Amino acid sequence: MRSLTDHLSSYAAYHRDRRNIATHFVGIPMIVLGVAALLSRPAVAVAGVAVSPALVITAGAIAFYLALDRRLGAVMAAFMALAVWAGAEIAALATGTWLAVGGGLFVAGWAIQFVGHVFEGRKPAFVDDLIGLLVGPLFIVAEAGFALGLRGELREAIESRVGPTRSGREQLAAR
Repeated sequence: MRSLTDHLSSYAAYHRDRRNIATHFVGIPMIVLGVAALLSRPAVAVAGVAVSPALVITAGAIAFYLALDRRLGAVMAAFMALAVWAGAEIAALATGTWLAVGGGLFVAGWAIQFVGHVFEGRKPAFVDDLIGLLVGPLFIVAEAGFALGLRGELREAIESRVGPTRSGREQLAAR
């Protein structure tokens, strides 16, 4: 299994422009919430717990995150649990509202992501490696930690592989 540093470095290689990273802080949570909402129907009661495709997929994703890193995995578990809870609340709305909100979040989130990749001048990571769809949310959590001064050793390891992030001007000069 690839390491946390391997996954984040591969993903980060597609995300060195700070404007692109900023769009991901908006777009990825929207996509995660949209997917959680859309996959929260149908739900089947198992021992008094509503089990939906969203819950099953999220459990698998959390296991992946925890296997990579316990600290980031714990933060991801909280983030994903919040998304599944909010997604279930959206799924409880009238069918038209559920579809409009869930689908709207999903589509708008991707639109924001693609604007970021115009800044980057590079295609999204998942185009070359579908695991990027799972690593994206982990990337923004790691980037938030880096911004707070956490996990400096991880940030240094990633930047030693793919270089530091760049501002818009630096990105344009590099082209």
